[in-house]
Amino acid sequence: MTTTTKRVTELDGEELAELLGLIGSSDSVELKLTIPERDHRATLATLKVDALEAQIRQVFFFDTPDLAVNRSGVAVRARRVQGKTGDTVVKLRPVVPDTLPADVRNSESIKVEVDALPGGYVCSASMKGEAPNEDIREAILGRGSVRKLFSKEQRTFYEAHAPDGIGLDDLSIMGPIFVLKLKQSAVDRERKLVVEMWFYPDGSRILELSTKCAPSEAFQAGIEARAYLENLGLDLSAAQQTKTKTALDFFSAELSAR
Repeated sequence: MTTTTKRVTELDGEELAELLGLIGSSDSVELKLTIPERDHRATLATLKVDALEAQIRQVFFFDTPDLAVNRSGVAVRARRVQGKTGDTVVKLRPVVPDTLPADVRNSESIKVEVDALPGGYVCSASMKGEAPNEDIREAILGRGSVRKLFSKEQRTFYEAHAPDGIGLDDLSIMGPIFVLKLKQSAVDRERKLVVEMWFYPDGSRILELSTKCAPSEAFQAGIEARAYLENLGLDLSAAQQTKTKTALDFFSAELSAR
């Protein structure tokens, strides 16, 4: 098992040992919290978020209309970023870090991370590459190849885990989703709080707060983050949403309706 919806305090000894093993074999841990939509305005005000400081991003996912790639545990994404070079990611989750081939695990392009939410955790392996914003735009407009946005190493990683017979150029474009992202000091002077607002085409939004830390700091960072957010009056018991699943479900339904 590499994913769970149990809270840490609900894990039995074997499950807790597994979580500790995943954290110890990972490169980083990201602590996440999504805020109920009814509380977005109050939360942004409490955090004193200045929207003009946020970076604009445009996110695209790629999958079949029935999400066959996602069901295989693979997520494919391209992202255009204001003021920076865009990027692409092929992500595998859930994953056990020690089972990855040595050439993959030791690649400079791979990052193994445990995402921890109030309701559970999951370990993933993300292979990242750079792609110019204009190249991503050309591919989205049908004037370029989606496959060529990804490096040879990413394509090999995708082919090793995606369903047979489904190439990158076979995938449907799912997007765009507009994102505002900013970092601000929080919890302590060394650790930043990342604020992301995702705007979906149907008018819904996801507001996510997150902070990253080294595996050795995971539990201390979790305690500090929880205390900080509870002190702000935020509800840590609310149902959590995941940005990727919400996006894929929306665009899958849209493609099916066509």
